[in-house]
Amino acid sequence: MQSWPITVDDVRGAHKMLSGVARVTPMEGSRHLSSLVGSPVHLKCENLQRTGSFKLRGAYVRIAGLSPVERAAGVVAASAGNHAQGVALAASLLGVRSTVFMPLAAPLPKVAATREYGAEVRLHGMNVDEALGAARDFAETTGAVVIHPFDHPDVVTGQGTVGLEILEQCPEVRTIVAGVGGGGLLAGIAAAVKPLRPDVRVVGVQAAGAAAYPPSLAAGRPVGLESFSTMADGIMVGRPGDVPFAVINALADGVCTVSEESLSRALLLCLERMKLVVEPAGASPIAALLQDPGVAEGPVVAVLSGGNVDPLLLQRVLRHGMAAAGRYLSLRLLLSDRPGALAALLGVFFRADANVLDVAHVRTAPELGVAEAEVDLHLETKGPDHCAAVVSELREAGYTVLRQS
Repeated sequence: MQSWPITVDDVRGAHKMLSGVARVTPMEGSRHLSSLVGSPVHLKCENLQRTGSFKLRGAYVRIAGLSPVERAAGVVAASAGNHAQGVALAASLLGVRSTVFMPLAAPLPKVAATREYGAEVRLHGMNVDEALGAARDFAETTGAVVIHPFDHPDVVTGQGTVGLEILEQCPEVRTIVAGVGGGGLLAGIAAAVKPLRPDVRVVGVQAAGAAAYPPSLAAGRPVGLESFSTMADGIMVGRPGDVPFAVINALADGVCTVSEESLSRALLLCLERMKLVVEPAGASPIAALLQDPGVAEGPVVAVLSGGNVDPLLLQRVLRHGMAAAGRYLSLRLLLSDRPGALAALLGVFFRADANVLDVAHVRTAPELGVAEAEVDLHLETKGPDHCAAVVSELREAGYTVLRQS
C-alpha cells in the first residue's frame, strides 16, 4: 500500500489547474557544467517563474482547493520572501483576501513585491518562526486559513508539477537535483517522477549549516535542529515537514549537503557563465555539482528554484564567491619605510597584472622596527594560479609576506 499522501494523478490535476497561471519555465543547457560532470546538464529555470520562484504553484493549488466559506475568511501566511509573494499573487488571482506576516528584517524589495501582488503585509518578529506564530494567532482570531509553505498535501502536489514538466522537456533525464528546505519541492518532484520513471534518481541538496534532512532520514522521522544558519534563506528550515518527509523518505534517493563556499561559487557561476540571477537556495543544486561532480548520473536536470535575491545580499555573496573561487587575494607585507617603497611595491602588482582594490599602510606599531612599515592589500586576481604567481613574484622581488588569504 502507498505510504505517501500524493499520487501522480493528483499532480496531473494540479498541472491542469495551473495552466495559464504558472509558466512552463524554460530548460537551459550548460556546457560548463556538462563538461564538469561528464554528461549533459540542464537547468530548470524556476527563477524565471512568476513571482520569481516555484512557490506560486503550491500556493495556488492550496488556495484553489478551499471551500467558499474558507475563501470568504481569507488566508494568512508567514514568510521572509518567496512563499509570501506566491501566496499574495495566488490569492489575488483567486479573489481571496490575503495577509502575510514577515519578519522585521525581511528585505525591503521582497516586502514591496508582496504588497504589490495584493497582500496586506504585517511586519512582526525577528525571524520566520516568530512571524508564523503571529500568523497562527491571526488565524485563530479571524478564521483565516493558514497557508503553510510546505507541510500540506495540496502545496506539495502543486510543487510536483515541476517534475512533470521536467519529464516532458527532458525525457532522457537520469538525475534530478533540487534544493531542500522543508521539503515541499523535492517531495512533489519525487511524487510526480518516481511512479512514472523509477529509473530517474531524485536527489535533494541542503546547506550544511541548516541540514535537517540527513539526520531525519537516518532516524526515520522528522528531527528538528537546535540551531541552524546559512546564506541560503530559502532553504533555511530547522525541521522537515511531516507531509513532505513521508514522500521523500519513501521515494527520494538521498539528500546531500553543500558548504557556504560552494553556494557562493554556484551563484557566481550562474551570473557569469549562465547570465541567470539565482538566489543562494536556487543555486544549491549547482553547488552540489561543483562540490562533487559525481553526485549525479547524467543527463542531469538541476532545478534553479528561485531568483529573489536581495541586492545587498547579492553583493556580499558575490564577494564571498569571488574569494572562494580564488579571484581575491589579501596580503600583509613587511616593507621598508622609505620614500618610494610603496610605489615600488605597487609596480610589482602592475607587472603581475593584479588589480589593487585597497591599501592600508601602517607605519607606527609596537611590533615594527624604526625603518619598517606594514601594508595590507586586497587584490583582484584571475584565479588560484594567478594568486600563486603574484605571491611568487613578490618573494622573488625580496618582499616578506606576513599573511595571505
